[in-house]
Amino acid sequence: MTLIYFILILGVIVFIHEFGHFIFAKKAGVYVYEFAIGMGPKIWSKKSKKSETEYSLRLIPIGGFCAMAGEDEEDSNVPKEKNLGNKTKFQRFMVLFAGPMMNFILAFVLLFLYGVIAGAYEVKPVVGSVIDNSPAYKAGIRKGDRILEINDKKIGSWDSALIELQFIEDEKVTFTVERNDTIKDIDIAPKKEKNDDGTVTYFYGISQDITRSHNVLDALEFSCDKLVSLTSSMVTIIKGLFTGRIGISSMSGPVGIFEIVGTQAESGLSNLVYLTAYLSINVGFINLIPFPAFDGGRILFLFIEAIRRKKITPKVEATINNIGFILLMILMLVVTGNDIFRIIR
Repeated sequence: MTLIYFILILGVIVFIHEFGHFIFAKKAGVYVYEFAIGMGPKIWSKKSKKSETEYSLRLIPIGGFCAMAGEDEEDSNVPKEKNLGNKTKFQRFMVLFAGPMMNFILAFVLLFLYGVIAGAYEVKPVVGSVIDNSPAYKAGIRKGDRILEINDKKIGSWDSALIELQFIEDEKVTFTVERNDTIKDIDIAPKKEKNDDGTVTYFYGISQDITRSHNVLDALEFSCDKLVSLTSSMVTIIKGLFTGRIGISSMSGPVGIFEIVGTQAESGLSNLVYLTAYLSINVGFINLIPFPAFDGGRILFLFIEAIRRKKITPKVEATINNIGFILLMILMLVVTGNDIFRIIR
């Protein structure tokens, strides 16, 4: 069942991403050769007489693509006006941006469904409970305190607070909290705990308010706040990876995601819905990073073209994108290797 859930979750995320590219490409009049879900050999394909597009499913249930004419260089096999590169800058931007945009829309819808089914809860960093005699309680943290900063870094949600605390290994951590319109700094000395697998965690003794509401309006507010919160957390994580604060070992590839899917499946359908929303945000956000081979990299080339008022040589752009793709494959192999090593260790 974990394998089925894994394939379905990735399939939905990839489908909605590629469908965004596809629908805006069709709207702009771009010739689309193939709309594929999965990678590798075809296991099913269909092409109608009225459409030039071939729809296919491929063997490896990871990834997918929307093959368009003129993505890298002009395709002489189709009319010139049907090449992506010959469309207006706005049309090309929308075709590229539509994939990540659809991922964020999917995440919003799924978070709303989660809020209705499992219940919406407070996303803001307000302390819901404090364990008696815990490090936080002894330091002076109380229920209802709103966390504004942790070690002088602004905190906008519980997600950002958890990420911040996950990578702090100081003996004392300064919480800036607001209580009854008064702002104060509180130093907490977390308790260092060693886990069975040899990793170390730091215990503070505070948690968020998880009082849940199944009201539709509350679910709508939850989906908005949670979407912003998770996206903001992605920004923090990516910055941490680039600055070296967060190591590659913290990343997960397909093997790691498969393991997470299995764990969440044991907790019920609502957790799988939440996980799908989270992964969809990841895919949408990462694809917007201005790195070659990502949608964001192609959008960056589009902005450079607009500034230069001259098209970038197609071969140069294609070469840069190919180099970026190779680097991504190397990173994927490293991350997957880390996942496998962690599981069998």
